[in-house]
Amino acid sequence: MRLSVCVAAFLCSATSIAEDVSVEVGGHGKLNIESQWYPESSLFRDFEGVRSTGLQGDLRLTVDMRRYGWSLDADYVLLGQKLTTGSMMATGFLDSVADGSDDRRRWFDLTSVIDESADSLLLHRLDRLSIGWTGENTVIKLGRQALTWGNGILYTPMDLVNPFDPSTVDTEYKAGDDMLYLQILRSNGDDMQAAAVVRRDALSGNIESEQSTAALKYHGFARAFEYDLLVAESYGDAVIGFGISRPLGSAAWSADTVVTDTGDDTLLEFVTNLSYSWVAADRNMTGIVEYYFNGAGLHDPPYGPGALAASPVLRSRLQRGQMFAPGRHYLATNVAVEMTPLWTLAATLLANLGDPSALVQLTSRTSVADNLVALVTVSVPTGAGGTEFGGIDSGIPGRNLSIRYAVFAQMAWYF
Repeated sequence: MRLSVCVAAFLCSATSIAEDVSVEVGGHGKLNIESQWYPESSLFRDFEGVRSTGLQGDLRLTVDMRRYGWSLDADYVLLGQKLTTGSMMATGFLDSVADGSDDRRRWFDLTSVIDESADSLLLHRLDRLSIGWTGENTVIKLGRQALTWGNGILYTPMDLVNPFDPSTVDTEYKAGDDMLYLQILRSNGDDMQAAAVVRRDALSGNIESEQSTAALKYHGFARAFEYDLLVAESYGDAVIGFGISRPLGSAAWSADTVVTDTGDDTLLEFVTNLSYSWVAADRNMTGIVEYYFNGAGLHDPPYGPGALAASPVLRSRLQRGQMFAPGRHYLATNVAVEMTPLWTLAATLLANLGDPSALVQLTSRTSVADNLVALVTVSVPTGAGGTEFGGIDSGIPGRNLSIRYAVFAQMAWYF
């Protein structure tokens, strides 16, 4: 009798708890195809021929649970890729797929390779797994999560954790990292954010402070301005930053300045941009222009093994995905036109002003049906051999690491 009463009480309690829990389940399935064509001067062509093509499938399941102030976020990702043509490029191409999915540097290994060969890869992982608590003025989250800071749009020096490559086409999800995150909201609208990202040494597997990031950022308001103050230690370097933004007429202007002390040198990064929206020919349009200065960048081309070997600070930042710009001065622009409510065309220009060289990307995004989106991007690099976008020097006379153009197509289904 007593046991049945206890069981009944437990079931009633569980039912009551379940009624208080808010659960949202969703996700997407994506199928990508990407092809690259190589010019005669490209080292890739010697091994690949004229073209290489790869297929990628991405299934993401998301679970978001809330009960009172507590939360649990979990994203499961199943990722597969097959190189249908090409040989030497297989390793690099598949590494690019798993970029962000490699947990050798992360606190926890939440990635498992199901199958791997010379031209294919299948893995699954938890890209988000965090528990959090939200109070009246406080947010605390512990676990694998994503963090984005700064006012940069394409070039983001204040974004210390997993910044996007400016040429990335699909930026819907940023790879998560293992961290403790804290946000405190003030009554005047200001807020303070702190993050501690724990990383391991990729070779030893040991947790090391010089591989980790600890950062504090204050966001405030001053009349028409918003500002950010950043203090951090990232990969063993001391970092301070200042960001500012404000309306400028009907446009929006912002800028970030980041200073890094590596112990051997002091590096300055600066980004500023202007964004504007308008209507022309009965179509909604948006435009962005951005300038980026990279104090760690090389002064002159050609960019190649010898130049990178002479700049270990730049090389290490490029290798770990902390930076994507080998040069010093960059100009980026983007113009998007809403052709119809379901179809948007965009053109992006990334220009290295010191080479000079550039990458032009033309993108079409179409909602073809409910929860079904088609994305197509054509990328065309320009510039002489030895320049960033024209083809970085391979170290072999007469051969550059260059492509003629690339096509990326994606079909995404959301549920």
